[in-house]
Amino acid sequence: MSRPPLPPFDLEAAVQKARLAEDAWNSRDPERVSLAYTGDSRWRNRAEFIAGRKEIVSFLTRKWRRELDYRLIKEVWAYQGARIAVRFVYEWRDDSGQWFRSHGNENWQFDEAGLMSERHASINDVPIGESERKFHWPLGRRPDDHPGLSELGL
Repeated sequence: MSRPPLPPFDLEAAVQKARLAEDAWNSRDPERVSLAYTGDSRWRNRAEFIAGRKEIVSFLTRKWRRELDYRLIKEVWAYQGARIAVRFVYEWRDDSGQWFRSHGNENWQFDEAGLMSERHASINDVPIGESERKFHWPLGRRPDDHPGLSELGL
């Protein structure tokens, strides 16, 4: 199985890879998202360590049961060879209606087929009021004309 664009990445390919990841995560479909990773992919997400697609699906299923109305934007920070670093922000609410904006950084390592073999994520959550939200598109893929993180001042 191949997942273009393939390494080594140039700026255009890194931006495309980040947007494809953003689109998949905004689908909130754990099975779909898991297909972008190697079968033995290793993650660190906050303080949780995850290995393989089965654990990825389980993790994402739990995540999106808790993080309701999830909307995400990713932006490439750096790239070289088979690695891409992104920063991201997502907004979500919990089941009590409290909104959060989560800010983070991810470091990605890809194999020759373009599948992510490693993902290291550091994330901080900030409670926000509903009036402070910046991500208002309908659930799913962010529209092409919606501003990115830099344009939003995030």
